[in-house]
Order: sequence, then C-alpha cells, then structure tokens
Amino acid sequence: MNIKQYLDSTYLKTAAQAGLSLDENILVTKGFIQEAIEERFKLIMIRPDMVCLAKKMITEANSTLQIGTVIDFPQGESSLEEKLAEAIQAIQDGADDLDFVCNYEAFKNGNVDLVKEEILTCTQLGLANKKVVKWIIEIAALNDKQIIQLSSLIKNVIVSNFEQELFPKVFVKSSTGFYKTENNLPNGATIPAITMMLENASPLPVKAAGGVRTYEEAVAMVQLGVKRIGTSGAKMIANGQKSNNEY
Repeated sequence: MNIKQYLDSTYLKTAAQAGLSLDENILVTKGFIQEAIEERFKLIMIRPDMVCLAKKMITEANSTLQIGTVIDFPQGESSLEEKLAEAIQAIQDGADDLDFVCNYEAFKNGNVDLVKEEILTCTQLGLANKKVVKWIIEIAALNDKQIIQLSSLIKNVIVSNFEQELFPKVFVKSSTGFYKTENNLPNGATIPAITMMLENASPLPVKAAGGVRTYEEAVAMVQLGVKRIGTSGAKMIANGQKSNNEY
C-alpha cells in the first residue's frame, strides 16, 4: 500500500509548547515542510501563522504539496465570528484544507444549535472558496454515545445543506492530539472510536488523527475506511518505523 497518499504530515506546536524560541520553532516547521515536499506527502498540516511560509517554500520547490491548517485550535471554544475571521485569513494566506475544532464542550452542554450553526456557516465559507473542510470532534473528550451523536450531527448538517458531490470535501476528524487525558488514556484515534465515526459520519469521509504511530496501524486505519491520517511521524511511518512522537 502506498500509505503516503493518506498521510497528512503534521506539526502544530507553538514555540512555548515545544520549549523553543520563536526562531527555533520556525526552523522546525521549515524542516517538516521540506520533508513533506521531498517525501511527496499529500499535505502538510501546520498552524495558521506558518501558512505563508509553507506557501513560499512549496512554490519555490514547484511542489504539489497541499497546505492544511487548524482553526480555533485546540479548544474550539471561540465564537463563530472568531472562527470565521481565522479561516478567512488562512484562505487568504493560501491554505487548502481548513481543520476546524468543533465546539465539543458546547455540544456536551446541550447547546446543539450553536454547534449546528458553526458547522453550517464555516463549512459554507470553506466550500465556497473551494477548500476541504474538516471538523475535529476531540474523541478523547467524549464518551461513546457523544462520539456517535456528534458524528451524526455533522453528517446531518452537511447532507441537509449541501450537494452530494461536495460530501467528499467535508471530513469528520478524530482529534487535535493536544487533549490532556487522565491516567495516560489515548488522546487520539483508536480503532473503536474510528469505527463509530465511520458508521455514523458516512457518507462523509473520516480522518484519523493522533495515536497512529506505525505503518501497520496506518494500514489498519485505511482498511477500516479512513481517507486521511494525521501524524507528526509521517516519514517514519512511511518507512516502516515506529514514531515516538506525541501525535
């Protein structure tokens, strides 16, 4: 299997999170972008403030590498207006994929209308600008029932409001990779959670992010039915090695 076509090489740490200076973190980001160009991965997933840098490097390399970025990362609790403003800036900077963190806490608290509105409005913005949109539901913060309900909610909003040919451009995504769990429980994609997402998000595609660290695990996710895999260890996975990266 050519696993590279499924891998979104990912680096989402701020300088503070990485324990680096701003300049050092830019160098790390550049390294991830260059690696993704050389390895011919499908996409590089980076923070919004690095999109312009990636666009410049990709253009200079005459590469087909696509750029993804995260919106309202990692909590997803910003207002709809703030989400839209950040997404608009990312579009202007050259992002191809917009990975929105769904306001999963609002969903858990029963504010379903708020969540429906942000899914509809932000998806409209992305699709109108010919972007791929992904909704991160943060499965580690949800129980099984909530994973099923939130995956279904996203599916229902998209199916009810958009044409069928656009469904492949709207993903339900498992995780940010940054959620803090107790007792070292997984904070990313697991087989049971991804199975629930696939069963309840269909016909929308699913992206497994976080926790995929080996080629075998990546293949297992693809065989389950996922269309994309987010990992900060893309090169190691593609080469059959085990990644020890955090997400």
